[in-house]
Amino acid sequence: MERGVVEAIEDVEEGVGESPSPLRGMGSNDIKRDVFERLLGVGNEEAVSDPDFKEHLDAHFARLPPSYQVDVNFDRAEVVLIHQKVLTEAKDPEKRPAFHVHFLRLEEKKLDVRDKSVEIEDGTEVADALSARRNVTYIPVHEIIFSTIDKPKLLSQLSTLLSEIGLNIREAHVFSTTDGYSLDIFVVDGWDNEDTNGLHVKLKASIARSKRLWTGLSHPSASEQMLMQSNVDEWEIDKRLLKMGEQIASGSCGDLYRGTYLGEDVAIKFLRPEHPSENLSAEFAQEVRILRQVRHSNIIRFIGACTKPPEIFIVTEYMARGSLYNFLHGRHNGLELPLLLKISLDISRGMDYLHQNNIIHRDLKTANLLMNEDHVVKVADFGVARFQDQGGVMTAETGTYRWMAPEVLNHQPYDHKADVFSFAIVLWELVTAKVLLSCAEIPYNTMTPLQAAYRVRQGMRPELPEDTDPKLLELMQRCWDTVPAMRPSFSEITVELEELLKQVQGFGETSQRKEDDL
Repeated sequence: MERGVVEAIEDVEEGVGESPSPLRGMGSNDIKRDVFERLLGVGNEEAVSDPDFKEHLDAHFARLPPSYQVDVNFDRAEVVLIHQKVLTEAKDPEKRPAFHVHFLRLEEKKLDVRDKSVEIEDGTEVADALSARRNVTYIPVHEIIFSTIDKPKLLSQLSTLLSEIGLNIREAHVFSTTDGYSLDIFVVDGWDNEDTNGLHVKLKASIARSKRLWTGLSHPSASEQMLMQSNVDEWEIDKRLLKMGEQIASGSCGDLYRGTYLGEDVAIKFLRPEHPSENLSAEFAQEVRILRQVRHSNIIRFIGACTKPPEIFIVTEYMARGSLYNFLHGRHNGLELPLLLKISLDISRGMDYLHQNNIIHRDLKTANLLMNEDHVVKVADFGVARFQDQGGVMTAETGTYRWMAPEVLNHQPYDHKADVFSFAIVLWELVTAKVLLSCAEIPYNTMTPLQAAYRVRQGMRPELPEDTDPKLLELMQRCWDTVPAMRPSFSEITVELEELLKQVQGFGETSQRKEDDL
């Protein structure tokens, strides 16, 4: 996911500080100065006694994205020092994930919400008011701040950790520092008193039980061992024939470069070596294993890989227009319906091929769809894909929250129909680009990724755009049906889109003939 956004969102990633922060503040460009003056004004010991305090404070803000400054609350300036402390602790591997818990507030909750008629006579009005006060209880709300090495799926791991000890996440905000650390802030309820010591102990014990998630020293599962043993020797790239070009993208776990191999333009995706983990290695092996077995005009073409450290990378064909996400969100004019349908068809045909070969993508989104110079779209990024008959229970919350099917979010068994749900969200992005006659919208753009996930679990879907072909809207709604069995297969989707494209092209030809006759 994109972090410090999400990923932008995830990844945009899943993936860049998109959630409304629990700090919610001024958003001034001078927030660093305001925080410093506030701390001096309240007599903060560090601010008063340390001559280098302002320099350290400036360095703290410089590590974090601009959205962090926008969200800092002037009235809670002391919290910035807590963030600074937690980030410093995270540099010690023995303290990861570093965390801090503090009590935030008590919220009033009425137990009796029935409407009562007010009786004036005999003092009944006063009695009702006293009764209502007796029916009020208070909910403690806490804030929990985490920091550790930034990595994919970290937000999912932290939210699962909080859920396992009975906490309900109200708000979440994620940031990534410039040097590869995370700062994750959660506002929670579910701890039944104001005591932070007890909650701290509970969290520490829960982290200790799942220490392997944070240290990167976990033993690979049987399926991961099978993936790591994949024979890719025949695809090993001869580095002497590979020429590196400019860097064209950077993500949380690797960098993408343009280059040439045997005279062909290629894309080279490096696995970042600073903090390798079993999970990243398994994803790399899985992507190679799948790419070497698939051949389709709407699947990114695999050329080779280097599987021997220290340089680990995958080489694929170069797609000149980049990701579909960038294509849609960088446009300043509308997306014509014929091109919209052609793009949709490319995706559907590629996904149909994968499903026919028992491969589930599990992270279908516009950022993982690439476009060449001729507007041909191809499915890419198979790091979390898997074969449906691979065995074992498939991991919940795999993918990117805004595109994730409800059964995946709900930790229920799921199959290839989860990809169909994600396709519906991609289709919605395409349609908004056409309707708005400008760049596409981000799904649930007024919500954080976690908020969107919870609402999707409750049945919410993106608002249907107006002035869109009703058949396209109807297809979109069937694809994001809550019940996976009610969603069409990609074979059926392809047929419907082909028919719709024929109708649109036929209408265009008829209109042109009429214009010519006139």
